[in-house]
Amino acid sequence: MRLAVCSHKPCWPSSASPSGYATDGGFAFQMDALSQLFESTTLLVPCQRTGRAPGEIPLTGRHLSIAPLTSPRGTGVGRKLAMVPWLARNAATLWTEVRLADAVHAPIPGDVGTIGMLLALALGKPLFVRHCGNWHVQRTAAERFWRWFMERFGGGRNVMLATGGDGAPPSARNPALRWIFSTTLTINELRACAVDREHPGDRCRLIIACRQETAKGTAVVIDAMPQVLERWPEATLDVVGDGSALRTFKERATALDLDSRVTFHGKVGHAAVIDLMKRADVFCYPTSSSEGFPKVVLEALACGLPVITTPVSVLPYLLRNGAGLVVEQATPAALAAAIDRCLESRDGYRAMSARAVETARQFSLERWTETIAASLTAAWGELRPSGA
Repeated sequence: MRLAVCSHKPCWPSSASPSGYATDGGFAFQMDALSQLFESTTLLVPCQRTGRAPGEIPLTGRHLSIAPLTSPRGTGVGRKLAMVPWLARNAATLWTEVRLADAVHAPIPGDVGTIGMLLALALGKPLFVRHCGNWHVQRTAAERFWRWFMERFGGGRNVMLATGGDGAPPSARNPALRWIFSTTLTINELRACAVDREHPGDRCRLIIACRQETAKGTAVVIDAMPQVLERWPEATLDVVGDGSALRTFKERATALDLDSRVTFHGKVGHAAVIDLMKRADVFCYPTSSSEGFPKVVLEALACGLPVITTPVSVLPYLLRNGAGLVVEQATPAALAAAIDRCLESRDGYRAMSARAVETARQFSLERWTETIAASLTAAWGELRPSGA
């Protein structure tokens, strides 16, 4: 089978990539894994003319190629309005590639994925939709539409997977919908990440890694530091990632006289994130954002880091075996108290760390691929001839 993937993930030309293109984040790893299931895979993605992010990741895979789209302009309402002329410019490429494909994969949320799934439906193509946001929360018209679409059209040749997980299936309306987790780490990488941890003592090293936006909780961690330092006087904090609120967070750290205690690393490559996590002691993620299955939390668990987070989406499910703590409210006082609880016992800290590694090993990239392959094969039959 020939698979077309319609995604909003920004990509750019790269002479170091076999496909000629690269990106950042986990998209490249997942597309490489997915391409192994098919005879060929074509990615329809917005491609900038130039660009290189720290630690860019080549887009590679089995018979994987890129059908570049132009990059949509603007954000918010402006981007929605700009999608009309964008669609006119890219209609021929989208139509041709989806028509030639045997099946279509549309990761959502995202405007390009939405267009891809509607086009697949119009052309009668088998459709695989992977909902990567918070399935339990629909605040906007677009979020309500995506859920309605998946519940309305899921089943038969249309495979609908929602990123997340808990004790109940995603939808009471349509039992054909299934959960899928999200990861980028292979079995070997999970083993390599694991650190045999001892209690750090007063020199506790906290870390938060995410897009630096207000809702992710970095300000909460910074504001908790004065209380943390009262109990753990040598504690430090690593802030990893870039975003629109980064400057505000730096100013906040300075105002609290924390410049010697908080290090802002900015955007770094995937390997550098893992290295920082290996050297840390506790992962803080007091998010109030709408999360699907945050891969960064899984990476922290893989490194043996106890995780302190909030009851958002799948996060309580990930920590259900004691791999960390869930605070009901994302406040500095609650976070500081949770850090104390995490560190108050040497044996308790080691047990949390061991459970973190145990949890992460359930979510390898190989298992992710096998789970998807089972659903697609059940709906579509053989994805590619054996040995091909």
